[in-house]
Amino acid sequence: MILGAGSGGYACALRSAQLGMKVALIEGDKVGGTCLHRGCIPTKALLHAAEVADEMREGPSIGVKGTFEGIDMGALNTYKNGVVEKMFKGLTGLVNAAGIDTIAGWGRLVAKDTVEVNGERIKGKNIVLATGSYSKTIGQTITDRVITSDKALTMDVVPSSVIVLGGGVIGCEFASVWNSYGADVTIIEGLDHLVPNEDEDVSKMLERSFRKRKIAFKTKTMFDRVEEDESGVHVFTQDGKQYDAEYLLIAIGRGPSTANLGYEEQGITIDRGFVITNERLHTGVGNIYAVGDIVPGVQLAHRGFLQGLFVADEIAGNNPAVVNEDNIPKVTFSNPEIASVGLSQKKAEEKFGKDNVETSTFNLAGNGKSQMLGTTGFVKLVREKDGPIVGFHSIGARMGEQVGEGMLMVAWESYPEDFDGLIHAHPTQNESVGEAILALAGKPLHTHN
Repeated sequence: MILGAGSGGYACALRSAQLGMKVALIEGDKVGGTCLHRGCIPTKALLHAAEVADEMREGPSIGVKGTFEGIDMGALNTYKNGVVEKMFKGLTGLVNAAGIDTIAGWGRLVAKDTVEVNGERIKGKNIVLATGSYSKTIGQTITDRVITSDKALTMDVVPSSVIVLGGGVIGCEFASVWNSYGADVTIIEGLDHLVPNEDEDVSKMLERSFRKRKIAFKTKTMFDRVEEDESGVHVFTQDGKQYDAEYLLIAIGRGPSTANLGYEEQGITIDRGFVITNERLHTGVGNIYAVGDIVPGVQLAHRGFLQGLFVADEIAGNNPAVVNEDNIPKVTFSNPEIASVGLSQKKAEEKFGKDNVETSTFNLAGNGKSQMLGTTGFVKLVREKDGPIVGFHSIGARMGEQVGEGMLMVAWESYPEDFDGLIHAHPTQNESVGEAILALAGKPLHTHN
């Protein structure tokens, strides 16, 4: 029995059914969860429209005639919703074809082997908690002008100006979208850099790119309060400054949806709302497991998928390999795009010692495809000195498509010599990965020694 049909929940359901288990999938909203309906998919549809808008502006510089006249939000929302609906229908079809018993309703754990939903109690030999996450608000009241990403995805107008509270993945993606649509954007971030969980070189490159795009940002700046009136929002920071805009987007991350679901009452350990498990995602109570955003770690759909598959195989007795959190790739779909996996240079130096870490960086200025796309950025590799590659970090247009090779390097604990003989097609951005590998192996080609 699976409580929640988001990325982790439905993946667990599908794999469990494939393994011959009888499966009940309980969901109070729609199969697909946040990622499909209020997260990854609709956000990336908006980002694709932003990419097209930017390309229209750049057209004349490469001989393509045309002008950018603005965004038709009605048509854009129709496109976005169409993508979501098509994927939802496909996913629903998969679940139904697998013979999974889907139960519409909000479930609550009432015993170690029982969930109550719609007033009915249902028992299961194994229970998987996959109840997902919600947009955090730091106690702010959500209004028509003080919004979270949920509201931002359904807006029917392009805002004239927005203050984005939070310079992480969500904040930078929406800042990038709205800037491309023509809005004035200011990001307020309390830490030293934008996307602070990325390698510092990547963060600094994003900041340079945002400055060039005229996306304003204030780092090391703590939020104090927000006031509203007919003119918009007025954001006050702890250094005494005031920022004014039409909207405030609160983008400070997501919290685990575990409150009032009966978890603690059944003896499950909860820390700051997160379900604590062992490395095999077992809660320590009965046959209860947890996956996805409610488990401490990076809150990413593909992590949820992987954990859902893992738990299904674990329940089936297949003894799957433990999910290594360091091997989970991350992509920020801003312009420029960020893709990484493994340890940053700083974290590698903390683990191995500063003198025991080597890096190589290939600038996209030396890559033909990147020049055609008009993008700047780099691919950076981090390795333990004379040891394996432990980190892959990149920034530039469409670099999310390159992170798969980086994941293989890190997950396989590869040495540069394991990859320096691989052929990277020309002219592609993938060549930049090959160039970084060659440099790390001491065989630089299109770069200065």
